[in-house]
Amino acid sequence: MVTDKSAHETKGRVDLQTAVNADFGAMLGEPVEPLGDKGAVFIPTTLEKTPGMLARQEAATKELHVDANALDSGSYIAPLDPLDVLEFCRPGVQHGVYKNLRLGKYDTHARLDLHRHTVEQARHALWRFAEECRDRAVRCALVTHGKGEGRKNPAVLKSCVNHWLRQLPYVLAFHSAQKHHGGLGATYLLIKKSADARRETGEKIEQAKRHKG
Repeated sequence: MVTDKSAHETKGRVDLQTAVNADFGAMLGEPVEPLGDKGAVFIPTTLEKTPGMLARQEAATKELHVDANALDSGSYIAPLDPLDVLEFCRPGVQHGVYKNLRLGKYDTHARLDLHRHTVEQARHALWRFAEECRDRAVRCALVTHGKGEGRKNPAVLKSCVNHWLRQLPYVLAFHSAQKHHGGLGATYLLIKKSADARRETGEKIEQAKRHKG
């Protein structure tokens, strides 16, 4: 007969295992919903993993994640107007690529909603989200921050997002979204792939060539 204490301990182990499985799912790139912070959703894509990719992912599960958030604390960030357009493009990004981003022509494979976040929560969430986008080879993402109209301090999160994204060297460009994606209350991100992601892309191309041959 299972006692109340045993049942409680069993439930605790199940809950812990569920949490561990969720963490490993996030590290291994399996289809999952919110990762790390509330409001973050990654849209899964089909990926046939090569031996090299599997080896790197196995090694990644053994590493301790350290959140080295380099974004400003937000003690002073130049305030924007709620209706300002966010626009930024690093040198070297092709005009046509930036234009397509601005017009919302790229599919967004990751989204982050910062509504109801404090500035500090938003700083943490945006950092984790951008890092995972880079590691998962997400090329285009969408951040919803709102406009903050009609508030005592308007456009606080919008101003912070505009400031923070410029501090991430792998964010190649960003621009306020089209109306159907949130308009001036949301922003498209163009993200540079990590070195590992670029290698994985190369392995996929080589694998496809071998299959064709």
